[in-house]
Amino acid sequence: MPERTRVALALGSGGARGYAHIGVIQVLEERGYDIVSVAGSSMGAAVGGLYAAGVLPAYTDWVRTLTQRDVLRLLDPTLKAPGAIRAEKIMSRVSELLGGVRIEDLPVAYTAVAADLLSHREVWFQDGPVDVAIRASIALPSFITPVMLNGRLLADGGLLNPVPVAPTAASRADLTIAVLLSGNSTARPPTPQRASAETEPSEEWIGRFRRTAAQVLDRDVVRMVTRRFSGGKPVGPETAAGQALEEVFGELPAGLRMFDVMQLSLDTMQSLVADYRLAGYPADLYVTVPKDAARVLDFHRADELIALGRERAIAALDRAAAASPNGTGPDERTTGRLNPL
Repeated sequence: MPERTRVALALGSGGARGYAHIGVIQVLEERGYDIVSVAGSSMGAAVGGLYAAGVLPAYTDWVRTLTQRDVLRLLDPTLKAPGAIRAEKIMSRVSELLGGVRIEDLPVAYTAVAADLLSHREVWFQDGPVDVAIRASIALPSFITPVMLNGRLLADGGLLNPVPVAPTAASRADLTIAVLLSGNSTARPPTPQRASAETEPSEEWIGRFRRTAAQVLDRDVVRMVTRRFSGGKPVGPETAAGQALEEVFGELPAGLRMFDVMQLSLDTMQSLVADYRLAGYPADLYVTVPKDAARVLDFHRADELIALGRERAIAALDRAAAASPNGTGPDERTTGRLNPL
């Protein structure tokens, strides 16, 4: 019997679009891949942790039953906490499924990524309770309240590493697959580029991030990310400020809500950060889910998003198989770097 291809899986952040991760994992298992390592940010950390603990099928059965009214009740909204949602009810169910399991006892190597808002650094959870790691990683600013743990103010890992490939580097995998939830709505999003003098200068990239994210994110969060990717150097002034002052503003799209603006800004920010990070830590194979497939809080749409994940995974694997010399599918000898759809 041929040896199974060992896979390291990096699962990206993206709110409810993270249900697509379930479909990707289902397809990999159906095709006989051996998932030996999982790293995730935000919803990627949640799905990855549940998979590593062996309870993803039970979680999948549960979320498939959720209606929009169920989701509103579970989100546990609050006006007093530093975030619109406490997420305690959702985490209670997740903790119940996990049963107190610890990361170091999992049969699959697992890393949950969070961002420390005080030190401006990534935090990798590679030991300790799985549910604690998940709760820290899913704390999307302005949506879900952050948590304080061991002197660290922890928020969504997608702020600094939306698709955490780096934590899987030590795994003995034949193939690294990254699942991105911030793809363009068109058929082919831009391919992550390696940083060079010919690509966009870091100062320009940081400036674009600041102009977008500053619309909705806390000033300290924006400052944290820009400092992280500018090597600690101060970022220059925005020379384009005021260029469009003579233009006449048009009407905003009908039905545009505050949460929609927050989501669009966060999606833009995380897409830029993901491009930057994947330039340094590329995967062998990319599965990309369009960022307009669902809104951040569309947790009542599990069935269609799981199906979308399956569809995207099948397309990526079939494309890799067609590119391999023997047509059997991707592994470290045949993939090269297969870019996102």
